Amino acid sequence: MRSTTACLAKGFLGRSIDEFKRLSNIAFKMEGIKGPSGPYPLHDFHSPSSLDDCKLMSDVDIGGYSKASLDWVPSSTAPDTGVQGPAHARFHGSISTDLPPNKPDIQRSGYAAWRTLDKPPTIFGRALWDIDMYTYLALRIKSDGRSYLVNIQTESVVPTDLHQHRLFAKRPGEWETLLIKWNDFVRTNHGFVVEPQTEMLRQKVRSVGVGLTDRVPGPFELCIERVWATNDVREGEEVTAEALPQEQEPLGVKEGQLRNKQGRQIHWSEK
Repeated sequence: MRSTTACLAKGFLGRSIDEFKRLSNIAFKMEGIKGPSGPYPLHDFHSPSSLDDCKLMSDVDIGGYSKASLDWVPSSTAPDTGVQGPAHARFHGSISTDLPPNKPDIQRSGYAAWRTLDKPPTIFGRALWDIDMYTYLALRIKSDGRSYLVNIQTESVVPTDLHQHRLFAKRPGEWETLLIKWNDFVRTNHGFVVEPQTEMLRQKVRSVGVGLTDRVPGPFELCIERVWATNDVREGEEVTAEALPQEQEPLGVKEGQLRNKQGRQIHWSEK
């Protein structure tokens, strides 16, 4: 049997070697028994090439008028404070809910999002993230305070399923690290909560990203330095959320962008 060109490519072999080193490191440290010895990097924006591993999406794909960009910003020092800011990605643009006049089948518009691309295969098969030994997803961000959603895609039986969670910025306009429990993500499909809920396939995570689907016209900006999995709650501020059955929005609970099959909006408790 002859090897295919893809298998002989340097990129394929290099990825396979990197994956072998990663798996060997886990085995040597006995992380499967003792647990992980540190954080697990998922994606960072410390170099311009980091954008090559991301996909940008918006309603322009269906004829809408929202504008979205994902730009790389180098590290810089603030002139007023002298604080060194990290290199990061700037997800920004403007949301428009205008519908395309020549497409009567399009009834909703006004969204933008980005996600990491699926990892290319290695000799060990499809490259996926195994975050089963971690409690939190961590994000280092600077938000404008709008209602963003964190999107997680796994190697699910239903390819269009997403696991989503509100991104609660505690200090809009400032850099902060937010922690979200993996168990608090809600399974959705095309913007609707799936019932019954099933546990996230945490051994086979394909991609992570952030979207804005609140359909509020106007500009948006979210800066992201890096995304990782961790067990150390000291790395940031924990965010807890739960879906509530109430029709009205209780004190301290924010209305979500997700709806169940009955059309009721999901509410997130912010603590």
